[in-house]
Amino acid sequence: MWNSFWRPRDRFSLDQLRYLTDQLTKVQVVSDVNKDFVIEALRSIAELMTYGDQNDPSYFEFFMEKQVMGEFVRILKLSKTISVPLQLLQTVSILVQNLRNEHAIYYLFSNEHVNYLITYSFDFKNEELLSYYISFLRAISGKLNKNTVSLLVKIRGDEVVSFPLYVEAIRFAFHEENMVRIAVRAVTLNVYHVGDDSVNRYISSAPHKDYFSKLISFFRKQSMDLNKLVSHTLINPGPDSTSTIIAAIDEIEDNLYYFSDIVSAGIPDVGSLITDSILMVLIFPLLLPSLRIAIDNDMQSGVVTSLYLLCCILRIIKIKDLANTIAAALFCPLEAFTKSSGGKLNSHIPSHGSPSEYQLPNNDDLTKSDIRHSMFNVPHSSSSSGFHPEGVLMQNDCSCPNLSLRDVLLAYVTKGDDVQVLGSLSMLATLLQTKELDESMLDGLGILPQRKQHKKLLLQALVGESSGEEELFSPKSSLTRDGAGSDIDAYHKKIKDQYGISFLSSDVGISPHVNRFQVIDALVSLFCRSSISAETLWDGGWLLRQLLPYSESEFNSHHLEVLKVSYKNCASDLVEEVKGIWSDFLISVICDEWRKCKRAMESSSPPKEPSCVLFLPHPHKFSLEDNTSTGSSFDAGERMQELVKVFVLLHQLQLFTLGRASPEQPSIDPPGDLPANCRAQISGIDVSGPKAGTEISLVNAVPCRVAFKSGKEHHLYFQAISSGISGWLVLAEEQPSQMSHGIVRVVAPLAGCNPRIDDTHSTWLHLRIRSSSLPFLNPPKSNDYGRMKTKGLVDGRWTLAFRDEESCNSALAMVVEEVNFLSNEVHGRLKPLLNLETAIDLSSSHLCVLEDSSIRMLPKSL
Repeated sequence: MWNSFWRPRDRFSLDQLRYLTDQLTKVQVVSDVNKDFVIEALRSIAELMTYGDQNDPSYFEFFMEKQVMGEFVRILKLSKTISVPLQLLQTVSILVQNLRNEHAIYYLFSNEHVNYLITYSFDFKNEELLSYYISFLRAISGKLNKNTVSLLVKIRGDEVVSFPLYVEAIRFAFHEENMVRIAVRAVTLNVYHVGDDSVNRYISSAPHKDYFSKLISFFRKQSMDLNKLVSHTLINPGPDSTSTIIAAIDEIEDNLYYFSDIVSAGIPDVGSLITDSILMVLIFPLLLPSLRIAIDNDMQSGVVTSLYLLCCILRIIKIKDLANTIAAALFCPLEAFTKSSGGKLNSHIPSHGSPSEYQLPNNDDLTKSDIRHSMFNVPHSSSSSGFHPEGVLMQNDCSCPNLSLRDVLLAYVTKGDDVQVLGSLSMLATLLQTKELDESMLDGLGILPQRKQHKKLLLQALVGESSGEEELFSPKSSLTRDGAGSDIDAYHKKIKDQYGISFLSSDVGISPHVNRFQVIDALVSLFCRSSISAETLWDGGWLLRQLLPYSESEFNSHHLEVLKVSYKNCASDLVEEVKGIWSDFLISVICDEWRKCKRAMESSSPPKEPSCVLFLPHPHKFSLEDNTSTGSSFDAGERMQELVKVFVLLHQLQLFTLGRASPEQPSIDPPGDLPANCRAQISGIDVSGPKAGTEISLVNAVPCRVAFKSGKEHHLYFQAISSGISGWLVLAEEQPSQMSHGIVRVVAPLAGCNPRIDDTHSTWLHLRIRSSSLPFLNPPKSNDYGRMKTKGLVDGRWTLAFRDEESCNSALAMVVEEVNFLSNEVHGRLKPLLNLETAIDLSSSHLCVLEDSSIRMLPKSL
């Protein structure tokens, strides 16, 4: 009997829930004495209600009957400590998140208890309490639909007049803690995607619509912070610079995806609010003026950062009106936006109804003559002979206010540094890939791909438009001026009337064909620039192939001439690498880069993401005039790879200009047979080359002394051996039991050994010993942005002491001879590739064949 009386209640029972509820109703004050019990009771009730929702509906019936939510609110009012509100918010969050019964959710939201908790004056100075509160709001928003949202709003007539969940959430939209901002975004997106018309009208009406302009203002601040970070990193790079920039980029792009998600909710007027805010708060007063380096601009030195942000906006925010307005703005003179920004960016954000903030006086000094004619030597026909290599270079400074922004982009391509070129190419590529952009706008910019031109003209011909068929088969085929110019004019009128940007419209009546020629002209000029990195040139090659995927019809004779001259100069430099430090790797690097370049040119997207321009500048292409014999072999390897990248791009462009497809492999001769009595055969090395511990013939070896450690001298035999495009320096130890044979002790690469007899000791031979592999060709040593993780490498050195001058000279002659054999072999196999005419003839049938290191052809003279 007594055991039955004292038997404890089951933890997950209705009796336990009844007991806890009764105890809470008896609480009249929450103090340090009973707060622990209150906290445990709140926690346990959450567990019991979750259990009951899944197993027994009577739990929630009791919860409703006893109005437990009301008890929660009463306990909150009594509490004077932080710990009880913390547990109360957690308890309600657990209830909302875990209750699957739809009627249970309706009950929770159907009274004002939830709204009371939302609007309660918590002490948000406590970071933990704020975190629980935001989680509470997020849990509620996760249960919103067209039925439940009506329980959390107040309605007068047909209009929502109060929505505490939304209003309280956006109070923390710009909190310094990133996790809080992320949670608020989730709450707002859940609200936006409910799809209730009355809620949508509430969100897009004053004063709540100001949230969207504040979002863009906050994003503008992040943009300027990103620019400061990038500028600081360029001046003072640190070990964490890359990771810091990556984190900033992630946040920038997360914000833009948030804007995109808002637009995708389809709330009337919100898309236009976002568009207007982005244009008036960010693009017109900040990003476009920053394309010029100006002293008084908050984004000074931010040309590349601005181009990156413009690319991101176009790629992520899918608003047709926004994309076309940005494109149309590129035809406006730079002066319109630099004056609009007032030189110094004003932190004030004008309302949507006050375009006068950006109103500009008319500039009587501007004429209607097209500025581009003073910039470029642009013929009106692709067959014109007026092109000169220097003609594509700007005759004005890039900051000239009368230039259109489109002209500024092309000027950076022809005159800018590496990152400015890449930024401009990324902008042009992004515009070309923006599906929301009208084709007539692309045609006006001169970047409408040829296949899209043909498609549109074919449609015109099919529907019976008279000019369509004629233009389709014309080498100058392009959309008409009426199609491109009228759209640009319409957006220019909108920029003036709606956004208050005042300017004299540039002459967009120029044929789109001329604008297209200017772009091709600038790209051809780019390929002739020796100061631009190969990876940036690849981006230019990709853009050119997008514009002209089928033929060379839009190249004039001078384009073809300068491209051919540039190619021949690069081929001549490549021949020098045949005698270089890494000549044994030259063919394999060419084959590897050929495949990469072909894939990059034929890809549907550019080789590099726009964010790449924000990292440390690409190393400028190494000067071929550097003395590679005295420099680091690692630097020489990078220089060789850079040269090969440029060469394969120019070679593939040559094939393209001749109407030929690039083969899968470059035209390189296969390996041949070894000549009789060569050192490789006499030494008896196998197909894998000499290895430490293997036997080798010492017939051609020269005895020497060498010390790898101080005070420990070795008597060894030295031999230089080449086989095909590989070669080795071998030190072997003679076998007493077998004359003229020895065991290989040390092996080093032959190429790049730079043999030299000591100036003081005529019996000493110095040899440079480089790495046996190219470190930058090892993929695990590169991070996502192509930065090498290799530490600074130092070349080794052998100093061999021979018994007399004759032996030393003999060893030197042997090394020089084998190096020449190796170089001749490499050059002989590359001849079909270096001879452009031969390469074109062989491109359809010739394959690059890499042989094992032991196979070689007969030596060929250079």
